[in-house]
This record gives sequence, structure tokens and C-alpha cells, in this order.
Amino acid sequence: MSDKARDMPSTEFLSVTSRTPRQLEEFMRHGQMPDADALTGWEYRGMNLGVGARLLGLRKFIKGFCRGGAGEVFGYNVRARQNGPGEAWFVRLTGGERRRFGFYRVLPVDPQSRDNAYLNALLLDYGQGGNGRLAITAALRDYVVRVSPGSDDLLLGKAFLAIGGLRLRIGYFLLERQCQTTC
Repeated sequence: MSDKARDMPSTEFLSVTSRTPRQLEEFMRHGQMPDADALTGWEYRGMNLGVGARLLGLRKFIKGFCRGGAGEVFGYNVRARQNGPGEAWFVRLTGGERRRFGFYRVLPVDPQSRDNAYLNALLLDYGQGGNGRLAITAALRDYVVRVSPGSDDLLLGKAFLAIGGLRLRIGYFLLERQCQTTC
């Protein structure tokens, strides 16, 4: 696959971006838990869905998954150029560099924890990502499920903001496997 083709979203990705919130919620409630091991070593093109992300210029991003020295799975975000949804994903450089931020730990959802909205999902817990207590990203909690049964190529997520015991819904996002990465 050429670099250009690799950077372009699939037709399935674009199709899911046009789903209604009700349809996205059905995916979240009935989707399968991704295989955390299958995510490691990969970066995914990401798109926040909804009007708010578009108005704030936070629609496109890149999310990576790695394995730590103790075997745990963790991840990061990278800013992406905010071009059109059907256009290629490109890293937005900061000071001429590709910068990772918004670190998270990847865990199966614990039914006994406060963050248990989707027991069929993986939890991306930014509170355990080493972001620092005062970083806004430390308050994020994302749940991700497979869009297609048995495939970790396309994932749907739902983001929440954790404020004390409250969990405020931020919105849905979509991830599509893009390229391998070294951590």
C-alpha cells in the first residue's frame, strides 16, 4: 500500500462518521471489546464526531498503542492537520516536531469501578496515563468497541470527562488502523 493510500480513510470509516448518535450508541452497547494485544504497535487515524469538535477545530487526531516494560498496554495522542474528513491524515508538527500528549492506560472495564459504563469495551484511562493531576487530559475516560465483529481495524469510542464522581459525556469518536509504530 502506498503512503498516500495508507493515510486516506476507508469508505467504511467515512460511512460510520455519518451515523446518527442513536446508531452510534447501538454500536457502543452491542460492540465487542477490542483485543488490547492486537492494538499494540499501531497508530490509528481518529476523528471526533459531532458539531462541537468541528467548531473547536479538534476533529482529527492520531492515537497510538504501545506495550510497557511490565506488559501493560498504554497509549498516546498526536495532533493531526485539520483538513477535510475524506482527506489524508497528516501529523501537525509542534515546533517542527511530532509530539505525543494525552497519555492513557488501556484496561478491560472493571464492573466494580466507577468507570464501568460499557462492560463490553476497553477503557482508555487518562487518569492512569501519567499526564499529571492538573492536566485536563487526566480527566478523560474513553471506551472503545469494535465496529465489525472480530476486527480491530475500525473502532468506535465514546469519551467522558471525569470530575470527581461525575462522568460527563463529551462525544463519540472513530479510530481506524493506519500504520505501525515504534514506542
